[in-house]
Amino acid sequence: MKVFAGNSNRLLAEAICNYLNLPLGKATVRRFADQEIFVEIQENVRGEDVFVVQSTSFPTNDHLMELLIMIDAMRRSSARRITAVIPYFGYARQDRKPGPRTPISAKLVANLITEAGADRVLTLDLHAGQIQGFFDIPTDNLYAVPILSRDVKEHYNLENVMVVSPDVGGVVRARALAKRLDCQLAIVDKRRERAGESEVMNVIGDVTGKDCLLIDDIVDSGGTLCNAAEALLKNGATSVTAYITHGVLSGGAVARVTSSKLKELVITDTIQPTTAVQSAHNIRVISTSSLIGEAINRTSQEESVSSLFD
Repeated sequence: MKVFAGNSNRLLAEAICNYLNLPLGKATVRRFADQEIFVEIQENVRGEDVFVVQSTSFPTNDHLMELLIMIDAMRRSSARRITAVIPYFGYARQDRKPGPRTPISAKLVANLITEAGADRVLTLDLHAGQIQGFFDIPTDNLYAVPILSRDVKEHYNLENVMVVSPDVGGVVRARALAKRLDCQLAIVDKRRERAGESEVMNVIGDVTGKDCLLIDDIVDSGGTLCNAAEALLKNGATSVTAYITHGVLSGGAVARVTSSKLKELVITDTIQPTTAVQSAHNIRVISTSSLIGEAINRTSQEESVSSLFD
């Protein structure tokens, strides 16, 4: 087994290799003068079980092309099996046609990865579970819930915790964490007037005196979380912390979070944290390296990956 990485999140790839007690594979991923991507695998991979770690985060198109070209290079180097390890799967929010004459980009990206030569895909907390069905190759969708629940247990008195879904669509994810923590569940009813903006309308559930934990898969602009935190505090919550798997945090999101009423925003390292994220006083990053590393190990050993979440 060999693990390689593109340029999107080398720190996570190195942490995964440390967990597996393996060196990170030697590969060059660089740009020509006109910004075309060039990849060179600098060690023998013939007959090897190869894992390519690459989040398709900002700049999404560059990182996606790096992944595709790396997979192609592995295939042409006679790797026995190629697994694309995509901690954060970009374009996942375009998983259906919201209106006429619009694309389903998640399916297109799935086709590109398959056609490039990937034999398997390993990803974490897909925005929509049906994206697994977009791939015509085996796809494992890992869940960050075990990591998040462990962190909650270390920092909170569970008797006073209430898990909150920031919208109706995230109830299944929030319920999974609430069940694992054996605590109550509340829902924020949100009405979105236009793209990129959200307005909190109502809180379903009694959050009075509770330490509320907002659970979601992606934080992008941060508007939904900040509005939800304000609504929960107005409804009597003692504190509001957000646990989010993928910290996209585009535009002025970091400034919005640091100036909000959120006690803390906890994100994972599926997307490499920027300098602004690392210096923010109320944003904390937890690692997914042990979860992804164990899934890689089990995949290589042909063992069950789903039993990680039993």
